[in-house]
Amino acid sequence: MGAMITREQAREQLRKQFEESLERHIPSDPSKPVRGDLFREWEDQADELCRNIGGAFLETMSQLHGRACEKTPGACPHCGSGSTRFLEPEGQQERQSNHGPVVLPRQKARCRSCGRSFSPSGA
Repeated sequence: MGAMITREQAREQLRKQFEESLERHIPSDPSKPVRGDLFREWEDQADELCRNIGGAFLETMSQLHGRACEKTPGACPHCGSGSTRFLEPEGQQERQSNHGPVVLPRQKARCRSCGRSFSPSGA
């Protein structure tokens, strides 16, 4: 994660994810049955589709936008000091969103002046 991608790569990733989800629910092969006979089963499938696509959309947006990963920790939001450093190499963090679990880049920095830690890309 964390690597920047182009807009076209982002669109292709999402297109592929949607096609995979669509294939699970409405197979392109006419010999395979469409799942679900009841409206509530269709709603469950719609929820699953939204979780898959929504989560993929959020992860793709984090790759597309530069704010998802900062190059320097910047000034301390607590005291304003420029004496800051990254605590550890960039990692990943799973967050729970309305669209299911989403893996996002994670960075953590500490201020040498006040000793407080913060996320360089904001809350």
